Amino acid sequence: MDKKLTPKHVDCVIPAAGLSSRMGSWKLMLPYQQHTILDASIENALSFCSRVILVVGYRGLELVEKYKDNKRVTLVRNESYTQGMFSSIQQGVKHVESDYFFITHGDMPCIPSHIFQQLWSARGSCTVFPGSAMRPGHPVLIPHRLKNRVIHADIKSSMKAILFSEQVKYLELDVEEIYLDVDTPQAYKYLCEVSH
Repeated sequence: MDKKLTPKHVDCVIPAAGLSSRMGSWKLMLPYQQHTILDASIENALSFCSRVILVVGYRGLELVEKYKDNKRVTLVRNESYTQGMFSSIQQGVKHVESDYFFITHGDMPCIPSHIFQQLWSARGSCTVFPGSAMRPGHPVLIPHRLKNRVIHADIKSSMKAILFSEQVKYLELDVEEIYLDVDTPQAYKYLCEVSH
């Protein structure tokens, strides 16, 4: 990858604190290729980003133990993880240091590096989504100026509501991976089928 097109420092927040209630088992540690779903999601982010801010909650001690020696992963504990995903995003965003930052999900293990690159190339004053207005997709690239709005919002807020309260940009990429999250047993079965 051309170094001129890659930032020296950009953070990616990955909330990984949820209960996996729709899956029926802890989805982040399910086997995927040679490792786990969360491993793949982190590796994909680090193929472009300089650092992942991993927010843990449910079974957080296990994740801390697993990733504590990775110098490019900053572990953040969300004590309020039962309040929902936005509470985890808030905790992660507090640690953002870069001018722009990505948010993606721990259960989206198929996002290739070039998606991060395309979002980065389209950066500007507004949030950039890879998909369309109908299906925004992930990851999302957010300018630093929105950091404080996220941190100081009510814990019951939604990230989408904050982002869509302002102008956003859509890249209209026709890429299945930006929508492929592994929330259900059916989604996991599909993931295993397409990865072989």
